Amino acid sequence: MKLSELLKTIQPIQVVGNKEVEIAGVNIDSRLIEKGHLFMAMRGTQTDGHAYIPAALQKGAVAVLCEELPQVVEEGITYVQVKESEEAVGKVATLFYGDPTSKMELVGVTGTNGKTTIATLLYNTFRYFGYKVGLISTVCNYIDDQAVPTDHTTPDPITLNRLLGEMADAGCKYAFMEVSSHSVAQKRISGLKFAGGIFTNLTRDHLDYHKTVENYLKAKKKFFDDMPKQAFCLTNLDDKNGLVMTQNTKANVYTYSLRSLSDFKGKILENHFEGMLLEFNNQELAVQFIGKFNASNLLAVFGAAVLLGKKEEDVLVVLSTLRPVAGRFETVRSAGGVTAIVDYAHTPDALVNVLNAIHGVLEGKGKVITVCGAGGNRDKGKRPLMAKEAARLSDRVIITSDNPRFEEPQDIINDMLAGLDKEDMQKTISITDRREAIKTAYLLAQPGDVILVAGKGHENYQEIKGVKHHFDDREELTAIMNR
Repeated sequence: MKLSELLKTIQPIQVVGNKEVEIAGVNIDSRLIEKGHLFMAMRGTQTDGHAYIPAALQKGAVAVLCEELPQVVEEGITYVQVKESEEAVGKVATLFYGDPTSKMELVGVTGTNGKTTIATLLYNTFRYFGYKVGLISTVCNYIDDQAVPTDHTTPDPITLNRLLGEMADAGCKYAFMEVSSHSVAQKRISGLKFAGGIFTNLTRDHLDYHKTVENYLKAKKKFFDDMPKQAFCLTNLDDKNGLVMTQNTKANVYTYSLRSLSDFKGKILENHFEGMLLEFNNQELAVQFIGKFNASNLLAVFGAAVLLGKKEEDVLVVLSTLRPVAGRFETVRSAGGVTAIVDYAHTPDALVNVLNAIHGVLEGKGKVITVCGAGGNRDKGKRPLMAKEAARLSDRVIITSDNPRFEEPQDIINDMLAGLDKEDMQKTISITDRREAIKTAYLLAQPGDVILVAGKGHENYQEIKGVKHHFDDREELTAIMNR
């Protein structure tokens, strides 16, 4: 594709060199540049891409998109100077990969909790209806039935558009993706056309990056502010920020709620460890999910599917067949009558949701033992809050290691313990080794008790000093129970 074609949706400050040069590929990583590529220099959070322009040229780049022209402009190279690389990169990548979101219905899901569940269940729902469907999520990306491993909740603009391009080429009619606050703030979704957006909830998370809850909220809100008027916004009325998110959108706003009058109204009729009996828009359905938060997630899936043109009755039939997403309230049972639940809950609010769901089923007939930790090199402010919520809603708590990354596990544990008072400490122990912590929880449990192992969910590794070691909470529990 000619460079001039790629620049159609952006407004460069200036172009130095030949605009008609043929571009064979686009990239933001100089290590991946090949002959004939356009290198786009972005100012990242860790490094500045402008420093890698010489390396990109050495590898064969024929054009450079940048905010600042190099001091030495090489002959035969075309330089495109833009005001903001972040904004331009997504738009250029979208064009290079054939504007894939103009060929399919793309729906984004944003919020602190529930993104993975909602996006994955929508993917499963529309595959059940017989469509080819794409999924971009924290757990795994899918091009219809082909799994594509994932590193980020929302990939970088090049990876994202290439993936969407492959979905369009494969004949995908729909695509569902998690939209993280980072991806909005860093404009990774710039250039994409959304048919709809879903807001789940907003609680404290990612303050290591956003610094304040207000900045975090603004990043989420911008996703809806930028929605086109023909799109739909489906927002959760049960969250205090539900209507804040959509107050400046041009799109059509719809609501869902378990408490209030809304476009999509839900109610929990019965709650068991095997599932729930729900009522959506005055119609009953039995599902294989547990807890109020999952009822809310399923209601969002129901609403989105209806807004995408499906009949309510048909969607309810599909919802009754769906199973929980990997690492989201996954249940493991022992022969001795102990129930263990593995969940990705890694924020105070998510922990509260899962523990409340457990209590809602137990109704005081068993004890709750919680194993949890907190990730290293992430928001430290949530650590004492998580420990406090775990202690408040559990009979016993074991604070342990999660993904310590480049921090010392004991330092993270100490940060968590700082949130506990004397009474909390009497029912809390700390065990640095996560395997031993899970084993101890099982030894403490009696028939009828519930163990919650929180924080890692679907992850099958522990990240320590930059190395990922195999570790799967579900495997550990199964092995201990079988012994």
